[in-house]
Amino acid sequence: MADAFDWGLLEPAGALGASVGDDRVLAAMVAVEAALAGAWREIEGTGSASDAPAFDVDAIDRGRLVDGARDAGVPIIALVAQLREQAGEAADAVHRGATSQDIVDTALVLVSRDGLARAAEALATAADALAELAVRYRATPVVARTLSQPAEPTTVGAQFATWLDGVSSAREALDALSAAGFPVQLGGAVGTGAAFVRASGRDDAPAILRAAVARRLGLSDPGRAWHTDRTPAVAIADAAARVCVATGRIGRDLALAARDGAFRPAGGGGSSAMPHKRNPVDAVILSANGLRAPGLLATVHAATLSSDARPAGEWHAEWQAWRGLLRLALESAEVLANAIADLVVEASPNADGVAADDVDLAAAGAVVDAAIARHGRTDRSR
Repeated sequence: MADAFDWGLLEPAGALGASVGDDRVLAAMVAVEAALAGAWREIEGTGSASDAPAFDVDAIDRGRLVDGARDAGVPIIALVAQLREQAGEAADAVHRGATSQDIVDTALVLVSRDGLARAAEALATAADALAELAVRYRATPVVARTLSQPAEPTTVGAQFATWLDGVSSAREALDALSAAGFPVQLGGAVGTGAAFVRASGRDDAPAILRAAVARRLGLSDPGRAWHTDRTPAVAIADAAARVCVATGRIGRDLALAARDGAFRPAGGGGSSAMPHKRNPVDAVILSANGLRAPGLLATVHAATLSSDARPAGEWHAEWQAWRGLLRLALESAEVLANAIADLVVEASPNADGVAADDVDLAAAGAVVDAAIARHGRTDRSR
């Protein structure tokens, strides 16, 4: 839509998060509806295990969806109406037995799976570059700071190794999330799947349909509905926030290093008032995203204290916070990869007259070795 609310004016890395934007969420919602309709054909014996309606996402009227979302509080009612129009004689199979939460939750899980996979790849790229820097500068002395003041000698390589450790932690969180499986949500109006039983005449219809939809979408079957147990949403949000925390910490260090002259970006942004400046833009974006993530994560956690079979507000508050964390994680992972690739290290052995003895160098080298070893294990586990 030409008058879209957010097209990147105040989101400098917004284009990097487009893969978790409204268009992607809409495509995921349509994919969920297609998977459910296909699952119905399968259970009724009128279609194969791969058969599904060929909905046209591009033909969806976005204006009708926005108006419908305002009227109903969710976009699914207006979406289903358009999909039924596309389905023609097969319209009755569209959304049969499902509820809006089934579609929204499963669509956000799909978007999470794909978006965080991209973030993981960008983090892997950044990790490889950090490992190389840690090895290259393992014996380059520098004075570390604690509470902003000069402390004891360390090495530039050890500093890179601590950044690498943070990235490894974020990657491990994403890997654990992927290993646990991204779960489909399908429970019907109140989570019991009663409408599936009535429509099919089969007591096992909820389990069969859930498994079929999961298989068609490449998601896991949790063996239950989790409409009021928001731990799957929290797990995804936590993993995304860990990406923002790890990359945000590096952003802070990069900004301070650019000020002190130890590291600087090869490029950099300008100033409207001071043309001589080359601001560390990537570092600023990483820091800002790290600051934004905790508030969004708090919203997702707060929304777990819901009530009834579907609460009035908690679930709805979750949508943008959940998607916002995905956006920040994807942006931050991509920006970090660029920042490390663009990094110029000004430090050289004894450039500042740092007196680092053999014990200092050996201890810093051990930090580098441990971080490199962990990085290698993280790569192998993937």
